[in-house]
Amino acid sequence: MNRVFEKTDELAKLLQSSDEYFEFIAARNRAHSDAGTKALLDEYAKLQYKLQAASISGGADEAELIKLQKLGELLQLNPDASAYLFAQYRLNRLLTEVYSRLGKAVGIDLGMLEA
Repeated sequence: MNRVFEKTDELAKLLQSSDEYFEFIAARNRAHSDAGTKALLDEYAKLQYKLQAASISGGADEAELIKLQKLGELLQLNPDASAYLFAQYRLNRLLTEVYSRLGKAVGIDLGMLEA
């Protein structure tokens, strides 16, 4: 078991040195440097999680879906927020691929992680 954790630590260091991670950190720092943009991004993330949970449990509120869409459109107009969301997406895709490969190696379907 100890060897698995050693390799996990190696993988974590590789992820921290990836282009996707560096781009994510830089974009997050730029986007969060403005309090208004940070507040909008935080609200967007909370609403995303809430709607994902509602979707899993059987249904999402239409009004909240519309609010999320409008907030997303607003954030796309802000270059720093847009760059942050795109960098976050790229990092999440990398992590999803890692999880998928690990799941396949041990025969576990982690398809629910895929976007």
